[in-house]
Amino acid sequence: MFTGIVEEVGTVRHIRMGTASCVLTVGAVKVLTDVHIGDSIAVNGTCLTVCSTDGSSFSADVMPETMRRTNLGKLIPGSKVDLERAMSANGRFGGHIVSGHIDGTGTVKALRREDNAVWVTVAAAPEVLRYIVEKGSVALDGISLTVAAVTGQAFSVSIIPHTAAETILLSRKPGDTVNIECDILAKYVEKLLAPQQSGKLTPHFLAEHGFL
Repeated sequence: MFTGIVEEVGTVRHIRMGTASCVLTVGAVKVLTDVHIGDSIAVNGTCLTVCSTDGSSFSADVMPETMRRTNLGKLIPGSKVDLERAMSANGRFGGHIVSGHIDGTGTVKALRREDNAVWVTVAAAPEVLRYIVEKGSVALDGISLTVAAVTGQAFSVSIIPHTAAETILLSRKPGDTVNIECDILAKYVEKLLAPQQSGKLTPHFLAEHGFL
């Protein structure tokens, strides 16, 4: 479990490709201070398991499903990546609930400055956009952000200077791919309501499921 508060930007050192998978080696400092084999580190928002470390980098296996769902397959040696360790039980919850399980990717359509902020607009598929709501939460490349606007084909977020300085988001250009994780609460609500074939909520249904 993560919070979407990026701890540092790491650098891809090596990628060993398999047929449809890879082993990714990332150079870092802060996230390695207490790392152990088997720990989880989010790389561009993707939860990966540390399989080895040499004190200045860590390596993780990336399975085919992760390669299909994320932008990790587009990385090359020298690529910058957002990094976050799994949430500590005694720490502050600064972002929102982020599982590190990417729903899909989006395409950066535009970046527009507004005073001290930068608006980033991302196009996404309908199966992703259905979970994006204005003023709701979304994780882009592992960054916890507030949705500022939504259209039928895209959504926008507004980036403050601190987020710009501490993450890779504003290094993205129109056409670049970003990882998207929707708010997991929306998906649970959808699953809960699925038995209601009529599409109507009733007091009985709400009471049966603990809402009344």
